[in-house]
Amino acid sequence: MKLAVLVCFAVLCLSEDAFTASGSNNNALFYLQKFGYIEKKSSEHSADLLDERSYTKAIKDFQNFAGLEVTGIADDETLKAMDLPRCGVKDKIGTGERQKRYALQGSRWKVKDLTYKISKYPRKLEKKDVDKEIYRAFSVWSDFTDLTFTPSKGQVHIEIRFESGEHGDGDPFDGPGGTLAHAYFPVFGGDAHFDNSEQWSINSYRGTNLFQVAAHEFGHSLGLSHSDVREALMAPFYRGYDPTFQLHIDDVQGIQALYGKKTKNNAPGIPEDDNDDDDDFDHEGNTPSVSKVNPDESLCKDPKIDAIFNSPEGNTYVFKGNKYWRLTEESVAPGYPKLISSGWPGLTGNIDAAFTYKNGKTYFFKGSKYWRYKGRKMDGIYPKEIAEGFTGIPDDLDAALVWSGNGKIYFYKGFKFWRFDPTQRPPVKSTYPKMISNWEGLPDNLDAAFQWTNGYTYFFKGNAYYRFNDRAFAVDAVEPKFPRATAYWWFGCTDAPKGTIGTSEARRGWLLDGESFSGEIRDTQDAAAHVNPDMPELDNSGSEKNHGGRHKPLPMSILVTLLTLTIFSFLIK
Repeated sequence: MKLAVLVCFAVLCLSEDAFTASGSNNNALFYLQKFGYIEKKSSEHSADLLDERSYTKAIKDFQNFAGLEVTGIADDETLKAMDLPRCGVKDKIGTGERQKRYALQGSRWKVKDLTYKISKYPRKLEKKDVDKEIYRAFSVWSDFTDLTFTPSKGQVHIEIRFESGEHGDGDPFDGPGGTLAHAYFPVFGGDAHFDNSEQWSINSYRGTNLFQVAAHEFGHSLGLSHSDVREALMAPFYRGYDPTFQLHIDDVQGIQALYGKKTKNNAPGIPEDDNDDDDDFDHEGNTPSVSKVNPDESLCKDPKIDAIFNSPEGNTYVFKGNKYWRLTEESVAPGYPKLISSGWPGLTGNIDAAFTYKNGKTYFFKGSKYWRYKGRKMDGIYPKEIAEGFTGIPDDLDAALVWSGNGKIYFYKGFKFWRFDPTQRPPVKSTYPKMISNWEGLPDNLDAAFQWTNGYTYFFKGNAYYRFNDRAFAVDAVEPKFPRATAYWWFGCTDAPKGTIGTSEARRGWLLDGESFSGEIRDTQDAAAHVNPDMPELDNSGSEKNHGGRHKPLPMSILVTLLTLTIFSFLIK
């Protein structure tokens, strides 16, 4: 048997006889020990030896990692999360706390041209179809690195087998609904095993999606551990079939930290939307810098915007009046502005708010109406009334976003905000609306908000923007301080101020100088588990133009995180 840390997708069936006493606390304790939140003692009766403070801290750590309300109590929501399908490797590897969103196990392949073979195929799928899905799963990683994966015979780097029950590695599969798959890190061979008793599926919501599970497992085979970014492929919880799957930036950063960026061919980048045929990349695949692009004068003179959002393809768009712009990492893409009506036929200008949900559809709000688009095409008969599709949300919104902290939708208007959860009835709790002042450092009367493709949350008001630290639940405390000039950092206006700019806000220590939406979500059968993101390290200078102050890594302290998120859980519960 290989001496390895097995990484596996598993539905945890926690039995009552696992401990001397039954009950939810023992089940939770077993889970916390299994996944690294509590050091497992040698005695099976260790539940009686654990002090309450350590147990409570472990519960909080898990709740924080899983994007739950941080209470320190093993409540129903926490226990349900513990029973979700997930990968079986520990969420905490080693003794030190992670300082990056993605996590590296510590080993990697010394070569970049890797071989693989499928020694045993699943019973219910055609071999050619399995070959295609496995190739796609490897391509997820080779698209962003110089890694190559070639099917071969004989001795290979990564062997793939579909097995049932005990299969020789000391970690037997347990039939349908139990362990789905497991894989070894490079130092232990990199092999990946899949439970042949599962209902493996291709391009279907039924069964278990082979492509997505394989892509996750191959991440482990290449040296990646779990990420606590809930949208990342390497998050520990199995989310089900995603027809619009794309590798998250967190996964890209993780694999490139191990094997470097792609140099042999142009990186795949993000596919363009249907109506945008302009070329944003030079022949070397680099995003043009500010010096290569003339900033839009109208945005430089008046950087106040109506809305900002990411398209399903990963492009960032700014709406203002009846026009829109597409942003690069440092400026505005060439060929803009364009008319909103030409980019999204049937959509009017002067939009109040917009966001793209995890079902791959984009929602626009104006007055009492909202529109839903699939790509650039209207997805049905719209507009519809906000009161009908988003029960409990007011008209005439200021901003809206899907927050990374818990995957819920937040709407902002005036000095209040609402949390919308399409999986709950009612989708807006009776405790809402609440004060925007709960979001420490943010002003009232926002203009726009969104989570950028780097995983950070940004709020815009007037000519300024604020970067929000989701873990500390406060505006980021870096230099130069926020608010900063939207024109300089987002639109590439070199004449705009680079540092902290003045604001008229004086409170809270401001710096100087038809179907309902919830029905739509259920129709997609998207039951993704949410994992709260970890914040990367921060260069406190925060001023390199390269990163525009938009995606510099952030510092974090586990103790501070637990305390602040615990307080926040009471504020926006």
